[in-house]
Amino acid sequence: MTPSPATNGPIAQPQDNGVYLIDTLYLRPGLAASHLVVDDGRAAFVDTGAGPAAPRLLAALDELGVPRENVDYLFLTHVHLDHAGGAGQLMQALPNAKAVLHPRGAPHLIDPAKLIAGSIAVYGEALYRELYGDIIPIPAGRVLVVEDQQRLTLGKRTFEFIDAPGHARHHHCPIDLDHREVYSGDNFGICYHELDTDRGPFMLPTTTPVQFEPDALHATIDRLMSYRPQRIFQTHFGPVSDLERLARDLHASIVELVRIARSHAQAPDRTERIRADMFRYFSTRLDEHGYAGDLAKRHELIDADVRLNTDGLEVWLNRRG
Repeated sequence: MTPSPATNGPIAQPQDNGVYLIDTLYLRPGLAASHLVVDDGRAAFVDTGAGPAAPRLLAALDELGVPRENVDYLFLTHVHLDHAGGAGQLMQALPNAKAVLHPRGAPHLIDPAKLIAGSIAVYGEALYRELYGDIIPIPAGRVLVVEDQQRLTLGKRTFEFIDAPGHARHHHCPIDLDHREVYSGDNFGICYHELDTDRGPFMLPTTTPVQFEPDALHATIDRLMSYRPQRIFQTHFGPVSDLERLARDLHASIVELVRIARSHAQAPDRTERIRADMFRYFSTRLDEHGYAGDLAKRHELIDADVRLNTDGLEVWLNRRG
């Protein structure tokens, strides 16, 4: 089922197997999702969105008749604020929940001072408050740090967590072993459903700052696929299948974006050159995918990712020296 980015209708959109998609309405509808998993009366959120999404996630519980005390976990793929910024607010409202985090990510939600300072430096105080609201610390006693391949039970289903670097070193991915469903955070690219055609979803890679590592990302994608998943749930945006094709597309795009970055590494105007080549590459691939949107629509939908991807590639180039 392709999720609708529409803001009308139910907040919690059923995706089968006890999974519900909740649009967090970050920046625009259809850009960022939280997933709610309900099994045998117990529940977990996978990613929470930014702070302003917290009331929406609580409303989804009410809509489904899930008591707040029945939420056992917040599975947070990583601590970037569009994924975990609302976690502290939710924890205040969910008395029995544990925040499940990668060892490298946990300290940043227990004491989010560095996250807050870094975000304000990027966005400025006013826009930061609009996008992310209040980042509330999570008490250390309510944080559950999981190691690679550690398992947790939710109701009658088992999740395995795997270390998943490439996008960020504090990234892990929960895998529903019973239904062979993967929650990829930002490690299996982005599929905005406005770009879908009769050929299926269109894959955009993520090379965003500051910890993009191409070799690690390729390895993570292969590791996720080694579980032979039936579906992968992307935070951006929702479930996808046709996974062999999407994985091939993702690998190829990462290779090409790295090639583009290297080709302009010494150019005095490398930022503009990388952005221009990246947009042309994506636009050509959209043509091949049968997408009919005009140039203005393409810029509207992918320019933000082109900018972020370029920033990440430049950090990677600078780190390499």
